[in-house]
Amino acid sequence: MKVGVRMLLPHHCTLCPRACGADRAAGQSGFCGADDRLLVARAALHHWEEPCLSGAPEDARGSGTVFFSGCTLRCCYCQNSPISQQGVGKAITPERLAGIFLRLQQDGARNLNLVTATQYLPQVRQALESARAAGLTLPVVYNTGGYETLAAVKALDGYVDIWLTDFKYASPELAERYSAARNYPAVAEAALRQMLRQTGAPVYDAEGFLQRGVIVRHLALPGCVQDSRTVLQTLARIRRETGVPFLSSLMSQFTPFYKAAEYGLGRRITTYEYRKVVDEAVRLGLTDGYMQEKSSAREEYTPPFDLEGV
Repeated sequence: MKVGVRMLLPHHCTLCPRACGADRAAGQSGFCGADDRLLVARAALHHWEEPCLSGAPEDARGSGTVFFSGCTLRCCYCQNSPISQQGVGKAITPERLAGIFLRLQQDGARNLNLVTATQYLPQVRQALESARAAGLTLPVVYNTGGYETLAAVKALDGYVDIWLTDFKYASPELAERYSAARNYPAVAEAALRQMLRQTGAPVYDAEGFLQRGVIVRHLALPGCVQDSRTVLQTLARIRRETGVPFLSSLMSQFTPFYKAAEYGLGRRITTYEYRKVVDEAVRLGLTDGYMQEKSSAREEYTPPFDLEGV
């Protein structure tokens, strides 16, 4: 792997597009909630990612998923709100994190899946370097909300094999209302283009599991069909302009978690709404990937954040 210059915790944090300037090295918390500690909430085999990552639900192996605490977004409907916005997690060292990576590999994980890790980018890179030196060979999945700086994406070149990224909104107004990130659409598009440059077209192993590439997720929100259609049109344009194929994952699993109802998102999407979004994806040729069944909108698909494996 390519190994860059060792990153240190910043005194003026610009790891995410917020560029909040927190003195993380001195223990000050940033917008994301992270300070000088590395907080992890769960590390276990996970069976509910896309099939090319975790296999069928009955697959005993699954994706070796590590959930990090904190988040650079403020999604009012976040299904992981206990860890993203309420501080649930355990402080560990980068050395302990490297050990967790190796243990997940020993447990049979098909890949190493890092969920919302950018606020800990220096520690995560250090842990990956240590784990690979000790025998980690799993493809690394970077599971992100898509709100990434170009510098962060570039800093992960050589560390990340698979980008599992959201593209949540095309509308700055919706991005501001639901995630407190008005610049999300432009940031997400620039980040996606860089991800595609770094990974190229999807590559699979002999069993059909993804080893390299990009998966772009879009969660359809109730009452936001037109924005979803515009997101899909943006993805089709990016695919056309870059010439790099990627997998799309169109999700129907929205459930009104956390503060969703306070923002007018107090219901699940209807079959009619989701059908309109699916029809647009088909019209645009975004059929290389996954489309969820409506039955996926169920609370039990959210894992317990009980510090398992940490």
